[in-house]
Amino acid sequence: MTSPDYSPFARQYAESRPGYPPELFAYLASLVDRHTLAWDSATGNGQAAKGLARRFDRVIATDISAEQIRHALPHPRIDYRVTRSEDSGLDSSSVDLATVASAVHWFDLPSFFTEVTRVVHRGGVLAVWTYHVGCVEPPFDKVFEHLYQDIVSPYFSPGAKLVDEHYETIALPGEPIAGKAFFMSASWNLHQIIAFIQSWSGTQQYIRKHGTDPVSLIQDDLRRLWDKPEKFRSVRWPLFLRVSRI
Repeated sequence: MTSPDYSPFARQYAESRPGYPPELFAYLASLVDRHTLAWDSATGNGQAAKGLARRFDRVIATDISAEQIRHALPHPRIDYRVTRSEDSGLDSSSVDLATVASAVHWFDLPSFFTEVTRVVHRGGVLAVWTYHVGCVEPPFDKVFEHLYQDIVSPYFSPGAKLVDEHYETIALPGEPIAGKAFFMSASWNLHQIIAFIQSWSGTQQYIRKHGTDPVSLIQDDLRRLWDKPEKFRSVRWPLFLRVSRI
């Protein structure tokens, strides 16, 4: 699959993407007996790596984009590296938990899964999860669904189809583990929600093709929902989690 290049708007991505819930990392850590090393693949700006660093002695966070990693917040237990997920350079059987947050749909999956089975020790865990940018809870659900389905959906790369399918069609290596339900939330004003939408790869591709921002097509609806632009509103997305034991 061809991954979109997030490098040109890495700073915007770092500033506008919501974080993952601490309960997710507590759950994942509970699945492994050893907490020596976690590998966060396609770490972006380290959103998931920071959560893992609270539970593991060391986190190796890799991404193909040096610009993305340049905007990651440093942490004493996180080792950021620029490398492909399918060729991590990690030692064999060294990883307790491998994670991919909102990115595995861009990978060469057979090659990545071969790498996972090489670097994760027997009994270790692979966890991949995502959220759908157009799938939020009321009262914003209709506006986001309209923007995604009717306007920008054709401008996402083909791998986004796996997100549309909530990762249910991905066959992970190893033995499946029943996942739990988690939600991601943010408290944002109107400016922040617009910045989030503008960080979508489909939005950026739409802008490149048409020279206009698709957010303008829903801006009136967003303003009605927000009432006052500076007001903070809670936005919540369900996470779609897949887990397996290697």
